[in-house]
Amino acid sequence: MLSQVLPLAFALIALALLFTVWRLLRGPTVADRILALDTLSINAIALLVLHGIHLGSALYFEAALLIALMGFIGTVALCKYQLRGDIIE
Repeated sequence: MLSQVLPLAFALIALALLFTVWRLLRGPTVADRILALDTLSINAIALLVLHGIHLGSALYFEAALLIALMGFIGTVALCKYQLRGDIIE
């Protein structure tokens, strides 16, 4: 059953990645692009977790946690810069 579901999940997440890249390039505002970058990191995390399940390796889950942490910090920094014009107060 898992061997049938994983290819479908990979395809759907790849489709989500394409839509997110389209939103990142299209815009129209900076806030939309920041949100697209955050969604892109979430989709990358989902792909890593799926790949870890496919291979049965826990290393991919640790990489997904690191990407989640960096994606959150990056989103917060970009939003602070967008609102205030400065990241560090």
